[in-house]
Amino acid sequence: MIITVIVLFSVVYLFQINRMTYALCMVREIPEEKHNKIFRTINVLITILLISFYVKITLTA
Repeated sequence: MIITVIVLFSVVYLFQINRMTYALCMVREIPEEKHNKIFRTINVLITILLISFYVKITLTA
């Protein structure tokens, strides 16, 4: 049950972060060539954050 909740939370959270990143790119008028690098960096960092959250939850439960 906990795994399902964490996975659903992670998907929604990652989607929201990507929406905010896109909005940032549009507001700051960042060139299209740099969008992929920005999205990749942010997605990797958020994935690391979510994995560490999952590990912490499973080790304390």
